[in-house]
Amino acid sequence: MLPWDEMLRAALSAGMPVADFWALSLKEWRWLAGGSAGGLNSHDLAGLMEEFPDKGQ
Repeated sequence: MLPWDEMLRAALSAGMPVADFWALSLKEWRWLAGGSAGGLNSHDLAGLMEEFPDKGQ
């Protein structure tokens, strides 16, 4: 999993507004994470989709 708290803390300390942080692209996320952010595997993705289903579907 990504270190959300560390990444958000780093972005905020650099002066990035919270809304901009959450609007980052995948490429920007990877850069912010120092290129070490591995992707999700299908098992992890399925678990997240089950835990956080889209509303209205």
